Amino acid sequence: MSEEPLRLDASRSALIIQDLQNDVIGEGGAFADSGAPTHAKRQNVVENVKRLAEAARQAGMPVIHVLYIVEEGALGLKQNAPLFVGVKEAGALVRGSWGAAPVEGLEPHPGDHVVEKMRMNGFYDTRLDILLRGLGAETIVITGAWTNMSIEHTARHGADAGYHVFVVSDGTSTTGDEWQQAALNYAMTNVAQVITTDQAVQALGVVATR
Repeated sequence: MSEEPLRLDASRSALIIQDLQNDVIGEGGAFADSGAPTHAKRQNVVENVKRLAEAARQAGMPVIHVLYIVEEGALGLKQNAPLFVGVKEAGALVRGSWGAAPVEGLEPHPGDHVVEKMRMNGFYDTRLDILLRGLGAETIVITGAWTNMSIEHTARHGADAGYHVFVVSDGTSTTGDEWQQAALNYAMTNVAQVITTDQAVQALGVVATR
C-alpha cells in the first residue's frame, strides 16, 4: 500500500529560517574556517531555502527568521559552553554588523517575522513559541544552520512543546557531511520528520520552481 502524500496546512504551519547569517555560513564570515560555507554551498542551502520561503509565502504560510544576535563585546552572552566562547572570541554576530545580517537572498520580506536569540535553541528565552501560537501554527518546518547544533536544539524543543516538526535535509547545513548525517539520521530520530525541499514545496500545493 502506497503512503499518503505529505500535506502541509499553510494556515496551521510555519517555516523557520534559522541562523543563515553571513558569519555563520558566509565566505569571509567569522566561522568561514569551520567548513560551513563550503558545506552550505554543497547543500545548495541558500537557494533551497529561498525557494521554500517563496512557496510558503505564496501558500500563505508564515515565514519566521530566527537570527543569532549579540551586542558589541558579547555583552550578556554567558560563556558556559564552547560555542558561546567561540562567538565571543570571533567577535561574531554583532548587532548591526555585516556578519549578523542574513545571507544575500534570504533577507526578511514584508510580512515575514523576525525573532532574535542568544542561545542555540531558537525557542529558549525568545518570543518564538508565543508567536507560533499566536499564528495558529501546529507544525514547524525548520531550515538553517548548523544542523547538529542550533537546528537539533530547536527541533527537540519544538517537539517537546507539542509541535509537529519537519527538518529540511537540503535546507540545512553544518560544517560537513559527517555531522549533517549524524544529525539527520541519528539525532532527529523520534523527534522530527526529515524531508526535502521538493517534498515541502509539494506538500504546500505549490509547483516547485528552480
